[in-house]
Amino acid sequence: MKQILINDHFDELLDPLGQNAANFFLAASLYFAHKISFSAAAELSELSFDDFNARLKEHFNKGFMLADEDIEDDITTISKIQ
Repeated sequence: MKQILINDHFDELLDPLGQNAANFFLAASLYFAHKISFSAAAELSELSFDDFNARLKEHFNKGFMLADEDIEDDITTISKIQ
């Protein structure tokens, strides 16, 4: 596996944010860019679903996101059931 090198200047910024901060912020960035799912991001950050969501809210003021198309699909499904 190829090792990723992080700029040394990030050390002083990430250190106060705790262990695995780099993994969390990379996973969060990929999640918010719609490149990976929420569960994949939580797993990559080595956090539970709830802990990952809480850290997203703590650092980005928003957590789990629902895509517009998911909401539209749910509304369509509910309409068919009723």
